[in-house]
Formats: sequence, C-alpha cells, structure tokens
Amino acid sequence: MEKTLTVRMGRGEFLRYGALLAGGTLMGLAFPRGTARGTDGSPAGTDMKGMAPQKIKLYSSAQEGYVMAEKVHKTEQEWKEILSSEQFQVTRKKGTERAFTGKYLDHHEKGIYGCVCCGNDLFRSETKYESGTGWPSFYEPVAAENVHTEKDTGWFMTRIEVLCSRCDAHLGHVFPDGPKPTGLRYCINSVSLAFAKPEKTGK
Repeated sequence: MEKTLTVRMGRGEFLRYGALLAGGTLMGLAFPRGTARGTDGSPAGTDMKGMAPQKIKLYSSAQEGYVMAEKVHKTEQEWKEILSSEQFQVTRKKGTERAFTGKYLDHHEKGIYGCVCCGNDLFRSETKYESGTGWPSFYEPVAAENVHTEKDTGWFMTRIEVLCSRCDAHLGHVFPDGPKPTGLRYCINSVSLAFAKPEKTGK
C-alpha cells in the first residue's frame, strides 16, 4: 500500500518557503542582462575551443570590399584580460555609459569607428551626426552584415539592441527617429568603439 508523506508547516515556514521560490524565479527573469556573452549568444564561459572556425562575411573598409572573417569566441576571463572594466561591463554585460560622458560624443575626425573588442568595422565618420541625446549617433553602419540586431525587453521597455556581428559585443540601440536617408539613429556607447583613420591596402 502506498503511503503519502505529509509535511506540516507553520504559517511562517510556509511564507518563507514561498518567498524563496518566488525570489529564485524573479531573479532568473530580472537579471539575464548580467550574463557575460560569447559571440553565439551563449555565456562567454562556454568552451568554444575544438570547434571549427566559423567564417562570416563582413565589409572591410581597408580592403574596400567584403572579406570572410572568423567569428571571435572568448571566455569571460579572456575578455576581462583585454578590456577595461567599463568596456567589459558595457560590451559583454550590456551596460550603458552615462550620457554626455563618452570620448566620441564630440569627436569629428574622419575615419572608421570599429568594435573595441574585435576590430570589426562598424560606422563611418561621414554617417555620424549630432542627435542631442548624449551618445554618439550614426544613421547607418558600414554594411548591414557588420552589425546585427535583437529585441531587447530589459528595463521594462522594448528596444532594438545593436551588436557587433563578429563578436556579439553590445554596442547600443537603434531607433526610428534618425535623419535621411535611413531615418535611423544608431545610439552607440563610446566605450564600445575604437576609432581609426582608414588605411587603404587594396583588394
């Protein structure tokens, strides 16, 4: 004969147990943006070694054309070793630098803004404009292949996140309130960028 085990709890024990379960669930929903990411959207601690290199098509300003480049996979520790604490927080853990503090906000040199993590070309200086928002703004990327977007529902709002196609670094967000010809505003964190004057090497 089967017997049923009954556990008797006082009201206080029941409430504490319920709060523990609810807290674990809420934490899982509230903090997914705190997970450092590798380039495939998985935690950066995932061991990607032993896998065949993944090649993707990217536009190279230096080569003035498309090239096949390897996706960049690093562990969280490896990213910490090559990035500053602020760069790591923004690019790998999806943080945001304070408005009107970025080094490239009032930057007007001619050149290419690349990914601080992997060097992938992202935006041309010719597409940068003053949006008044407090972050560097561009109306289009170097090429559609060089960035990709994802739906972001963090902070109780829905936005479109912009990421580097080569290493999945968090760059910022894109909004439909930019100037012509695209009508888009790529609102990008300065710490996600590395600026370089173009060097033409030929195709």
